[in-house]
Amino acid sequence: MIFNLIFYFSLSICIVGTCYKAVAWTRKTVGYERGLASSHRFSTLFKGMLLTVFSLKIFSLVPVFFIDVLFQGRILKTSLLRWLMHFLIFVGFLALVFMHALDTVFSENLFSYYYSTMNPFFFLRNLFGLMVLAGVGIAVYRRYILRPARLKNAMADLFAILMLLSIILSGILLEGMKMASVSEFTAMVEAYAGLDYEDTLALEAYWVKEFALVSSRMDSPVEKQMLDLGLELHKTNCMDCHSPNKSAFMGYATARLISPFAIFLDEIQGVRIFYYVHILACFIGLALVPFSKMFHIVATPISLLSNGAQTKDFLEDETCLTKQAMELDACTHCCTCNFNCSAGMIYESIKNDYILPSEKMQALKKAASKDPLNTHEVTSLFQGVYLCTNCDRCTVVCPSGINMKSLWLSVRENFIQQNLDTPVMLSTFSFVRGLNPMNIEEKAYAPPLAEVFAKTVSILDKTPPVTIDTRDGSSFTIDLSLTESFSLCFGCQNCSTICPVVTSFQAPAEDLTLLPHQIMYCLGLGLVDMAEGAAMIWNCLTCYQCQEHCPQNVAVCDILFQLKNNAFLGDKTV
Repeated sequence: MIFNLIFYFSLSICIVGTCYKAVAWTRKTVGYERGLASSHRFSTLFKGMLLTVFSLKIFSLVPVFFIDVLFQGRILKTSLLRWLMHFLIFVGFLALVFMHALDTVFSENLFSYYYSTMNPFFFLRNLFGLMVLAGVGIAVYRRYILRPARLKNAMADLFAILMLLSIILSGILLEGMKMASVSEFTAMVEAYAGLDYEDTLALEAYWVKEFALVSSRMDSPVEKQMLDLGLELHKTNCMDCHSPNKSAFMGYATARLISPFAIFLDEIQGVRIFYYVHILACFIGLALVPFSKMFHIVATPISLLSNGAQTKDFLEDETCLTKQAMELDACTHCCTCNFNCSAGMIYESIKNDYILPSEKMQALKKAASKDPLNTHEVTSLFQGVYLCTNCDRCTVVCPSGINMKSLWLSVRENFIQQNLDTPVMLSTFSFVRGLNPMNIEEKAYAPPLAEVFAKTVSILDKTPPVTIDTRDGSSFTIDLSLTESFSLCFGCQNCSTICPVVTSFQAPAEDLTLLPHQIMYCLGLGLVDMAEGAAMIWNCLTCYQCQEHCPQNVAVCDILFQLKNNAFLGDKTV
């Protein structure tokens, strides 16, 4: 009775927590806040769901459900090892839930001959448990032994692994202890066979030999006549509802392993203790699903299905906000995006974790939960978003179907609207921003640009010129207010497009080593040596076409001139 109450309590926590999460999706905002009421977002989401269910779009979800959700095809596209890990855990655990944990609801109603100790159920329970253990083993090997580059581990990942292990291992130990326990055997005989003492002893002898039972009443060797009688009694009383324990291979192996301690464990009621441990592990795991990484078993299928129903113009702004909040819970922290990130090599140099997409997701999840980021986290996240190249590869490879590019756009806009004190950083944002003006309110689009322009002009006006001494004793002056302007470059490539030197070469990328816009990239990353090694700076005609056509007023030609002088003088500053 008490366990029924605990079960319903855990189930209630799980359901209430899941509903709370779903409602929170309509209240959370990732990045730029558009000021939409949560009630309006909820109604829009509900309307969108109805339009999907009661329209032809529902048919587009069928292949997504079978290929991406059940078969997990998106994971298979990225990694065979990860697919095997997820598939083993997913299929094994789901089968155990329906066949074993909910056997009174499903197994007993589907199979009239169902007994938990009969094959194929006896064998399958162990097979599915082994599948989960194998999947968890691959996860441990991948995360903590193999540890591919840019794979990050968090406490949430370790908790998920330990929770699965506690449920499966406690179940295996419980089954093995039941097999070895003479108390459990005696209770079973009294309940189902009703044998006298002599027959019970004969059946017990047979079970000691064949079923891994451990009994202090058995002296070895046992007479063949008693074993034959035990076999007959087994066929008459047990065979119809109990398959050989060897069928449950993991439980049987466990019973053999603990046989030296089985009598002691039986005396201290080890079966009851491990029954409590197993049940509590299951109930705790159930209750914590909405509040742990395990919630992705709910959010990820929703993310995949929403992508299947989505068309190019399907999502309204408020629905997009809700989807972004949901995608934070759909993230499994698999780090597939990290392996494919174009900014990954920058991370190898800077070692800012928030350059990597999966780690930015963890920071956004924290911020969206109203858990404020500290100053270091904000600064690191700002740099991580700033260095993103907008290549969209993280979105393409994400097994959970998360539109990360949309998330980064929202976060960038949030930073821009915060009126940061580093206006030069806005330059990279403005390029991406200029490609997506329709996603930003008109009244919010122009003010940050006007403000950063004013700040930039102020900074350049206050930058003094610098005098450089040459080796022969002469000197020349360079206006750093122009040459430091490379930080304003946002990568439009206009300088390279307009350059007559670039257009005169058949293969300019090879012959010039670096094109003008690539030289600006190098300087932005602090790679001055690479910039000075470019053949472009020696081929430059100083025609100022690049500088005149730059929309950010970057002094491209002057910068190339200074790099040429630096290379000649051995100076490494720009």
